[in-house]
Amino acid sequence: MHGKKENMVVCILFALLLYGGFLLCLFMPGPRYLESERRAPAAAPVLTGDALWSGRFMTGFEDYGMDAFPFRDFFRSIKALTAGGVFHRLDNNGVYVADGYISAMEYPYDDKSLDRAAERFRYIYDKYLTDENRVFLSVIPDKNCFLAGEYDRLSMDYGEFERQMAEKADFAEYIRISDLLEREDYYKTDTHWRQERILDVADRLAQSMGTELSKDYETHGVEGDFYGVYYGQAALPVEPDRIWYLTGEAIDNCRVYDWQNGREIPVYNMENAMGRDPYEMFLSGSLSLITIENQDARTDKRLVIFRDSFGSSIAPLLIDGYSRITLADIRYIHPDMLGKFVDFEGCDVLFLYSTLVLNHSDTIK
Repeated sequence: MHGKKENMVVCILFALLLYGGFLLCLFMPGPRYLESERRAPAAAPVLTGDALWSGRFMTGFEDYGMDAFPFRDFFRSIKALTAGGVFHRLDNNGVYVADGYISAMEYPYDDKSLDRAAERFRYIYDKYLTDENRVFLSVIPDKNCFLAGEYDRLSMDYGEFERQMAEKADFAEYIRISDLLEREDYYKTDTHWRQERILDVADRLAQSMGTELSKDYETHGVEGDFYGVYYGQAALPVEPDRIWYLTGEAIDNCRVYDWQNGREIPVYNMENAMGRDPYEMFLSGSLSLITIENQDARTDKRLVIFRDSFGSSIAPLLIDGYSRITLADIRYIHPDMLGKFVDFEGCDVLFLYSTLVLNHSDTIK
C-alpha cells in the first residue's frame, strides 16, 4: 500500500509539472531565440475557432510548447543523459559523443546526391571554363571519418565516397587531403576544422595547384570559450573549444571585399567572434561571393574557390600563393550570376567541399 501511495504522489507531481508547463507556455511569452540550438523557436499558434475545431491549434501548440517549455535546456540534458546512461543508446536524436568529440551521424552516403553535385560543378565547367583553366577538386571528410569505436557501424565508407566523387567530376584533377587529417584537426563541439591545424592541408592544395605558401605564421587565440553547433544539439556536458587563428604578412596586408553586401570586410571579424556563431569570424561567415586581394603578391596567379563554410578558414592560408582569390558559395548565389562578377580567364579553379554538403547537394543551386 505504501508503494502505491508513493507512485500516486509521483504521478500527481508529474501531472502538475506538465499542467503547470502548459499554462506557462499558454500565457507567458516564449523565447525569441534558442541560443543552445542556434535557431528560432516555433511560432505560437493563433487561437481561433476554426483553428481549434480543425485541430491546427493543438498541432501548432505542440511544436511551440516543446520550444517554449520552462527550463527546456535542463530537461533536454536530462533526456540526453538518460538515453545514454540508462537506455544505452549510442546517439541522442542522431547526435553522439565519442571521446569528448560531438558529431552528428552521417550515414549512408547518397549516390544521387553526389551525381547532382557533380552535375552542378560540370555546369560551371561547361559555362565558364576553357582549356586555359586548371581545374581541381578536393573533398573534406566530416569528423565522423575519424571517430573510432562502436560508431563505425554507422560510418560511411569515406574512401569510396572520395573515389565516387572524383570519378563523377572527372573534368577536375583530384587532390586528396583526407590522409592529412585526424580528429584533433576538428573542433570538439562543432562541425568545422581548426585553422591552426590545417597548414599541411593548405600546403598540399597549393603545391598541387602549382604555387607555394609562406610557413611564417603567428597564432592568436580568441578570448572566451567556443560552444559549437553540436554542443546545443547534444545537450550534454562537454568541454568547450577555443578558437585560434593565424596571421602573417600576406594575410595582414590583403584586402577582402564582400560582393553580397557591397563592403570591405576584415579577414577575421572579431565582432562575429563574440556572436552566436564564433566560427563566422573567418571571412564573416556564409557570404555568397568574396574576393581576397594580395597587395604584395609575388605572382599574378588567380584562384577561384567554389566552397562551403570550411573554405572560410583555409582561404586566408592560400592567399600568399595568389594575387587574388575569389570565393563563391553556390548555395547562396546561382552560377548564372557569376559571370557578372568573376573573371575566369586563365585562373585556377578549385571545387572544395565537405562531405556534409556533397551528401546533401540539394543545398547547391
